[in-house]
Amino acid sequence: MIRHARVLPVLVLAPLLLTACGSEKAGDPDPSASASAPASAAGPAAHPGTGELASRAQAMGVAPELVYVTEAPGFTLAQQSVGVLGDDGFSATWVDGETNALLRLAVDRGTITAGTCPEQPVGDMSGEHTTCERDGGAWYRTGAGRHEYALPEEGHVVRVSAETDAVPRDVLRAAALAAHRPDAAETDALLPSVEPAPATPVERGDLPPYGDGAPDNHVDVGG
Repeated sequence: MIRHARVLPVLVLAPLLLTACGSEKAGDPDPSASASAPASAAGPAAHPGTGELASRAQAMGVAPELVYVTEAPGFTLAQQSVGVLGDDGFSATWVDGETNALLRLAVDRGTITAGTCPEQPVGDMSGEHTTCERDGGAWYRTGAGRHEYALPEEGHVVRVSAETDAVPRDVLRAAALAAHRPDAAETDALLPSVEPAPATPVERGDLPPYGDGAPDNHVDVGG
């Protein structure tokens, strides 16, 4: 016996289709959003250039975690200024090509608080009076003709300083806030390579271009 299929009315069929498709309420998260979530949501990514940074810093005697870099309009890194500070700290200087003003970045272990700030001289000028002013998460410090922004980090302090008359406070503040751990390209430009430079052969000017290459010790007549 052939059974005829029953055709459901449209009014009954529509709710069933909506249920089967899993209709969403307004405000429910888009299921595809989790697929496009940034990788940083799962935790911080490994810092680029970490291995190269560590090897270059340690070759200089600098703790890799104390290496920072900064930037300021018109200032370029003075490569010869890059070096160790104290036991294993880091320092570097940037120069304004037009005014010759200097921005010094210094990173060393320690901390800075409201109680210890006045006791720490600006620019390593001991015996000078230091004033401290809180500016967001940093300290603005002046003394001995210099001013400085000091940013406390975990176990160390990042300082950017300059002569008060040479670099305006807003430029100093921007350079301090721009201080960060270098990436691979910045590491390459900031720290010297650990690979020794290839030896340059020495040219001997007294060697003749013929024979066995022995020096020409010819003596003229009469000795």
